[in-house]
Amino acid sequence: MQNLKKILQQENVSLIDVRHPWDFDEGHINSAINIPLDQVPARINDFKKLNGPAILYCRSGSRSAMAVSMLKQAGVSHIYNGGGLHDMQQLTLI
Repeated sequence: MQNLKKILQQENVSLIDVRHPWDFDEGHINSAINIPLDQVPARINDFKKLNGPAILYCRSGSRSAMAVSMLKQAGVSHIYNGGGLHDMQQLTLI
């Protein structure tokens, strides 16, 4: 968590919610974008084009962990698992 606080302070950090769109619509971090887990493989090039680190989150941290693993295997760096929505809400409020 301490490392995520430092990453959140960096320039060009992206918050990416990998939940389903209907979950995203029910509540998310204001600056987050929604890229559902099942769309991650098709959007690897979008992740590679990011200008800074990306923190992925979901409801519990499981889907974001899978997405981080997929992206790292595809050669995407500066990708981090932020865990669940509640965890990220706590970090972004501090």
